[in-house]
Amino acid sequence: MQTITPATLTHLPTRVQYLRDFIQFTHEDAATLHSAKAAIAPLVPMVIDEVYTTLLSFDITAKAFVPRQTGYTGGAPAKLGELGHNSPQIKFRKDFLTRYIVKLVTMNYEANESWEYLDKVGLMHTGVAGFAHRAKKPGLRVEYMHCAILLGFVEDILLKAIMALPDLDLDAKAQLVRSFNKVLWIQNDLFARHYIADQEVSASKISFEKGTAALLGLGLLSLGAGIAHYLWPC
Repeated sequence: MQTITPATLTHLPTRVQYLRDFIQFTHEDAATLHSAKAAIAPLVPMVIDEVYTTLLSFDITAKAFVPRQTGYTGGAPAKLGELGHNSPQIKFRKDFLTRYIVKLVTMNYEANESWEYLDKVGLMHTGVAGFAHRAKKPGLRVEYMHCAILLGFVEDILLKAIMALPDLDLDAKAQLVRSFNKVLWIQNDLFARHYIADQEVSASKISFEKGTAALLGLGLLSLGAGIAHYLWPC
């Protein structure tokens, strides 16, 4: 049985290792995703279009694309009605999502930098600067509810597209579906950790800090008693 101390889960590599162990995201899963690059590439434009068709069909999600996006220097729409698949700012966001999906089938899952990227994808939607180039830019805030349901939607589209691939047998499709499912659930947690306060982690951290303070206090008391004894021996 593995022992997991809640307070350690604030440390990204420890958290990711726990997530990987629990959901059993293995080296084989990473290899499966890498091997699917050629099969997934033709599906990406269709996935992107479906995602933005849905995002633009609800005002609560579409309104996030009216303000000028970080890194975008072109014209911005004045109102929701001006948004569409061919809007320059939507094309800009489509490019980001395209690069994200490509990363899922190309990045090194054994490198901390890869998980740091996925973690920053979550962080950057909270209004905090997730990447260095956003440090002095206005924050982008998208509530967790929309991020989580979007991940579920992306997964559904990908899995539907994978199952329709003509050149993969059923076993290969099943393995690819499972690998995508695992990494997207890990990604979901890397969104949630920036939005949701974990009481167990917080309590454990407070307990650890109190314990450290208590030990430090006892040490100082002992030191003080030792000094007093030295200065005023009985």
